Amino acid sequence: MSDLNLQVLAGHGNVETKAPTAMQEKGVLNAMPFVGMVSVCVVAGFLTDTFGRKIFLVGGYGGLFVFTFIGGISQTYLVLVTAKLFEGMLFAASFNAVVTLTSEFCHNGIRDRMMLLQSSFAGFGQVIGALMSWAILTQKWRDSYFNGTIVLNTWNFYLIIMSMWSLLASCLYMLLPESPKYFITQKRYDEARKILINIYTRNTGKTADSFPYPNLWKDKMKLVDESPELSNQKFGSMLTVGLHNIKPMFRRPLGLYLILFSFMMFFSMILYNVIRLWFPQLSTIAEYYSTPENQNLCVMLDAYTSDLRSRNFNTTKSDVCIPAVSGTETYLNSVILGSICVVPFIISGILVSRVGKKYLYIVCGLITVGATLGLRWASSKIEMVALFSTDVAIAQTMNSLNQALVLEHFPTTTRSLAIAVLMTCGRIGSLVGNILFPILLDKGCVVPFYTLAGSMICITSLSFVLPVKKK
Repeated sequence: MSDLNLQVLAGHGNVETKAPTAMQEKGVLNAMPFVGMVSVCVVAGFLTDTFGRKIFLVGGYGGLFVFTFIGGISQTYLVLVTAKLFEGMLFAASFNAVVTLTSEFCHNGIRDRMMLLQSSFAGFGQVIGALMSWAILTQKWRDSYFNGTIVLNTWNFYLIIMSMWSLLASCLYMLLPESPKYFITQKRYDEARKILINIYTRNTGKTADSFPYPNLWKDKMKLVDESPELSNQKFGSMLTVGLHNIKPMFRRPLGLYLILFSFMMFFSMILYNVIRLWFPQLSTIAEYYSTPENQNLCVMLDAYTSDLRSRNFNTTKSDVCIPAVSGTETYLNSVILGSICVVPFIISGILVSRVGKKYLYIVCGLITVGATLGLRWASSKIEMVALFSTDVAIAQTMNSLNQALVLEHFPTTTRSLAIAVLMTCGRIGSLVGNILFPILLDKGCVVPFYTLAGSMICITSLSFVLPVKKK
């Protein structure tokens, strides 16, 4: 929900803050969560393997609630940006655990489909977030506390309400068991067996005595030395084993795979997060600058950036935020975008086992190139929404396919770290893209869209050399 809060705040809350640096400040605000993600992602991947998945799910989302709430009561741009930084750090720690836990509860036959299904819930989240934005941000709420020290506007209340989703997630993850596979890697066979028995009783409604494998791992449990001396050496030995497991990642063929997958994730995440996070803002601009005679997207964006430069030249600098509340159209467009994002995952879930992840990725890449180039010539709001939605939906599917390819090609001992490296590169791309997009947009509308299309042509061409793992 951190990304969702950021997206709606960047686009739905205000069209402009301080005119001279409005677009750049929005870019920095969009980029700060990714700075946090990049700074801890690899370390979080290692710690997740060391201490387990559940602690990072519960603690990560609990901390996300705290900092989203702090962002909601923030009174300055600096506090809001800092809160977003910590949100990104906590989200990265939680995300590694979510992906790993999901894959470890699924066998190879359904893992690809389950990963795509899990990713599809981002679309549902977008729809719910847009509907909540529509209900809250269109209100005119303003209240002050402590003799005016803290002034809360509508967007403050919105962030406070949205923080409850993270709190709910933290509470729900408390109900889930730890990964049995994690306990096995730690040679804690008895705990792993108890979790499997508990899952069996809940799924079947039968008693634990009817579990078909009552002696599972009992022979291995007898060989495990559970003395205090061994427990004291666990962290040091695990650190040594973890460092030893890293070595294959930097040798052929895994090293070359990691470079290829990371490069592709870098550019696909640029497209996905730039289009997704800037869509509400661009939709709001189109809503304010469109006329019956002109609905060309690039003409409207160029008019907006021209107006910003004109205000910068003709007015004095002001620190006063001037809200321009989005109309119904912006929220409706976000609902449409989120709804469309679910469709490719349904189709991919059906085709992935028949066509294969590589060829699905190539087709998705070609579609994003066409949709991104089409934005340059979008001459109506319907075309604009359709192309933005297609871009976001297909790019999100490409990211999920990329993760599935990594899970397929990397062994269990390096899988979490490989995902962490992959997502670090992707989030660096998101960071770079959100900072560069307003700068490129200031040069002219066609510049960012042609740049994004060119990058997608590049990674689509590279995807032809993706390895196909035989089953």
